[in-house]
Amino acid sequence: MSAPGIGSRAPDFSLPRDGGGRISLSDYHGKPVVLFFYPKDDTTGCTTESLDFTALADEFAAAGAAIVGMSPDSAACHDRFIKKHKLTVALASDEEKTVLQAYGVWKEKKMYGRTFMGVERTTFLIRKDGTIATIWQKVRVPGHAATVLEAVRNLAA
Repeated sequence: MSAPGIGSRAPDFSLPRDGGGRISLSDYHGKPVVLFFYPKDDTTGCTTESLDFTALADEFAAAGAAIVGMSPDSAACHDRFIKKHKLTVALASDEEKTVLQAYGVWKEKKMYGRTFMGVERTTFLIRKDGTIATIWQKVRVPGHAATVLEAVRNLAA
C-alpha cells in the first residue's frame, strides 16, 4: 500500500484512545485535523512535540482544527503519558500498526548501526473535506507545532 499524498483522501481509522473509548478520523468530519505520528510516549522528542501541540491547543481550536497524536503505544501508556505531562491533545493507539502503515509512516530506520522498524515522525494536515492539505515528513520538533498552526490558519483563510 502506498502512502497517501497531498490532495488524496486521508485514510479513516477507528482506534483505542487515551481515556478509554475509540477515536476515528470521521469523528472530525467538517473540521481540519492535525494528525501527528510520533515514535514513543515519554521520550524526549515525542514529549516535546506533544507539549508544543498542547501549548498551542487553544489556538488550534480557535482556528477550528482538532489535534490527534498517534503512536504504537497502548491506550494505557497514553493515559500515563498524558497524566505525567498534563497533555490536552487526543492520543490514538495503533498497536497493530495498520494505520501507521496506511499513512506510510511505519518505516525501516537506522540508529547506531542497527536497522529496525519504527515510526517516522510525520504530521498530516487534513482539510475538513477529508483530503490531505500538507504533509511534514521527518519532522524536526523545535518550532514544528507553530509551523503547523500557521498552515491551519492559512487553510482557513
